[in-house]
Parts: sequence; structure tokens; C-alpha cells
Amino acid sequence: MTAPAAQDTADRVMAGIALTSLAYFLFSVHDAAVKLLVTSFAVWQVMLFRSVTILAGCVAAGGTGILKEAANSPIVGKMFLRSFLILTAWLCYYTAARDLPLAELTTIYFAAPVIITVLSIPLLGEKVTAPRWIAVLTGFAGVFVACDPVGIGLSRPVLLVLAAACLWSLSIVLLRMIAMREKTLVQLVLNNAFFLVIAGIGTALTWNTPTMGELALLFAAGVLGGFGQFTLFEGMKRAPVSIIAPFEYTALIWAFLLGWAIWRDVPRTEVFWGAALIVGAGVIIVLTERRARLPG
Repeated sequence: MTAPAAQDTADRVMAGIALTSLAYFLFSVHDAAVKLLVTSFAVWQVMLFRSVTILAGCVAAGGTGILKEAANSPIVGKMFLRSFLILTAWLCYYTAARDLPLAELTTIYFAAPVIITVLSIPLLGEKVTAPRWIAVLTGFAGVFVACDPVGIGLSRPVLLVLAAACLWSLSIVLLRMIAMREKTLVQLVLNNAFFLVIAGIGTALTWNTPTMGELALLFAAGVLGGFGQFTLFEGMKRAPVSIIAPFEYTALIWAFLLGWAIWRDVPRTEVFWGAALIVGAGVIIVLTERRARLPG
């Protein structure tokens, strides 16, 4: 590979890292909004409003023709499979959440970046370098320290969380395959059309009329979720999943910061040590990829 080509590839990877990091920040703010909403609304209704908002944004950006383009897209089957994987992961995760403390729940689920890195080798043919392995394992160590889990065993809830992590990992690998073949707006339409149908059924059974303030927050969650999905899909077009996987850990840092800002949850000392390791994982990746831009 020539020097200009290598630099172009490195620039794309850095853009992928930036977009993915922004996506996980947006998802964290989105999750905080959902946490506020689920005290009054069923998850199905929140999901319905989010899907409607995102689909409306797609039509505004791409015109009504984007709907026909999505319906005729060659990735329809794979996109619906990915949506099904995500839905099943959510069901496993929230079922386990009834029985597991947050620390254990979060630690087990954040095995996902490690699983993604492993799956990227046989399914995507990616070459995972030593710095990438170091970064992903350092990030997981940071999550482990921050959550301070104790006494984790192979109980049914633990197996459910592991299943959720595996399903999410498969969905990310599948997204990487899809992202290279279709425009992002089409992916957004297909992804949210699936959830619109599923959430519509659940909402019909659990409808609760929102106030104007709640309605604004419901649509705000949709906007955050839409931009989060857009930046994640765009990031997947630019960087291998083994590079961007460790940046999923940054969601934990945002979760703790938002928890303090909104609910005044004060992080323990271990959280700060864990956060330092998570940031360190990102620095390892960024410095490694920046070196690829240097000539010679």
C-alpha cells in the first residue's frame, strides 16, 4: 500500500472512531431519557415514538422515495435479522435485570466488545493486532473495576446476560457487513420499520396518553436514538469492528456522569479507576492508528 493510500485508510479509521464514540455518547443520553420515561410509559410505547421520529427524519432527509428504495433493497433480509437479534438481546438483558444487581449486569454485558473482536476474525476476516487485543481487554478490565462485581456464578440470569452480549455482538458484526453495501438512510428505515411493527403491537396493549412535556421528551429520545444510529452506521463504514469495539466501553463513563448530573448518583472511587482504564483503552487504539498515518 502506498503512503497516500495508507494515510487515507488511517484517516477513515480515525473518522470511524470519532463517529462511533459520538454514537455511544448519544445512546447514553438516549438511555437516560428512556430511564426517565419508563417510570410512566411501557418500553413498547417509548420504542414506538422513537421509531416514528426516526422514520420521519429519514423521509425528511431522503424524501418519500427512500421508503421504496428501502423496500427494494438487497439487505432487507439481513437488516431484519439484525433487528431481531437486537430485540432478542434486549429481552434477555431486561429479564436478567430483574434478578441481578447493576454492577454484575453491566460487567457481564460489557463482555460484548471482547466477543465482537473474536467474531471479527472468522466472520469478517479481520486481522486483530496485539494493540487491539490489549485495548479491548484493558477496556473490559476498566468495566470490571468500575462495577466492582462479586460472587458472579453461572446462574440463569448470568447466562441470559451472556446471551444478550453474544446476540449484540453478532448484530454489530452483521452491521459491518451490511454497512458496506447500502446507504445509511436505507438501513435506518429498515431497522426502525421492524421496531415500529413490533412496538405498535405492544403499545396497543399498554397505551398511556402523554402530557406535552412527556411528548417532547419522547420525541427527543427519538432524535437522540436516530442520530446515534446514524453515526454508528456511518462509523461502521469506515473502521473495522475490532478497532472500534473498545469504544463501546465509553458508554459506561457517560452513564456514570449522566447518573450524577440527573439523579445525583455519586460514583465510587472504583469508578474513577475503571474510567481511567477505559480511557486508556481508547488512547491505545488512537495512538496505534495515528502511527499508521506516519510515512515510512
